[in-house]
Amino acid sequence: MDITRVAWITTVLVALLTALLLLLSGYIGYAGLGLAVAISAGINLM
Repeated sequence: MDITRVAWITTVLVALLTALLLLLSGYIGYAGLGLAVAISAGINLM
């Protein structure tokens, strides 16, 4: 596995975790933004 792929996977996981924590804290809009960042980073995995 390439090091850049590992970095993007880590970025996606951190963004998803951040979105989940924000959602649980009641910050709906910021959770959506975190999800959008995760999706944007996930595009680089294709």
